[in-house]
Amino acid sequence: TSAVGDHEARIADSIRLAMSRSEVVITTGGLGPTVDDMTREAVARATGRALIFDEALLGQIEQRFLRWGRTMTENNRRQAFRPQGSAVIENPVGTAPSFIVDTGRSVVISLPGVPREMEYLLDSAVLPYLRRRFSLTGIIKSRTLHVSGLGESVVDQQVGDLEKLENPTVGLNAHSGVVDIRITARADSEAEADRLNAEVERAAREKLGDAVFGADADTLEGVTLARLAGRGEQVAVVEIGTLGRLSGRLAQADNGRGTFRGGQTKPALDPGADAQTLARDAAEQFGAACGLACVVRAQNNTVEVSVGLWRAGKAGRWARGFGGHPGLAPEWAANMALDALRKALAG
Repeated sequence: TSAVGDHEARIADSIRLAMSRSEVVITTGGLGPTVDDMTREAVARATGRALIFDEALLGQIEQRFLRWGRTMTENNRRQAFRPQGSAVIENPVGTAPSFIVDTGRSVVISLPGVPREMEYLLDSAVLPYLRRRFSLTGIIKSRTLHVSGLGESVVDQQVGDLEKLENPTVGLNAHSGVVDIRITARADSEAEADRLNAEVERAAREKLGDAVFGADADTLEGVTLARLAGRGEQVAVVEIGTLGRLSGRLAQADNGRGTFRGGQTKPALDPGADAQTLARDAAEQFGAACGLACVVRAQNNTVEVSVGLWRAGKAGRWARGFGGHPGLAPEWAANMALDALRKALAG
């Protein structure tokens, strides 16, 4: 979404940009009678069309004022202008007529800014139009897989052939240490959409294996705690430089069930200590089967993340540099730590 001020050229530029990347562009506001209502002019400019005066549209506006027992002022005539070739959307709940411009490649739909009017026209006119225009006769249903431990470019390499499918479509969305694979099917029934999505999901899971940790509402911390609970184990954590992100997520997902025994946040790494030692100490302090340490340190304009794991008398350690914005490092580090524990519990 974009918010643009009352400037015709900037509005037109924003519409052109939106048209270059989307098949459907919806504008709200700027259809009133005053000089700062510029959406009509901007849409005409963006789509390369003349602005025409519609006598029939003016008649509808005049009749509306008559029904309401109000006097129409001269500036309301501005609302009878529309881009040439546009289709009018009648507005029975307001004074601002709306319109649709179909360029062949993109559709620009201009609606009033008044929420009540916009919502009414969206439900009564726009959605039915879009279903007809894009042959959306059935339903659209999505399934989102969550991947951890792999970067977006690696996931793209693995599932690139699936991204070329037309139905279902497959797209990627990267977060801090997690990549989402969104699978979206169009079908005549929910059962058929589920079947189409399931086929692509099976293919994605075969390619990515245990890197796929869940789907839809699943979270990395929730899945990891479920694995711990299934084994009758618990976890305690210690964090440095993560703003308590790891403990907070585990506590919320555990919701008092006791699989997460507790966490400690330290200001800095003690001399001679490492992530493995911290993990062991956390397990002993809180009486947990597993100890997990997450350390974020900024050194020489770089950010290093260290994860330590203590479980069944054995220690493990992972370290990686973080090249993103430093503000994203705590979330990325927490995901790295959770993924290390999740995979350790897979065997």
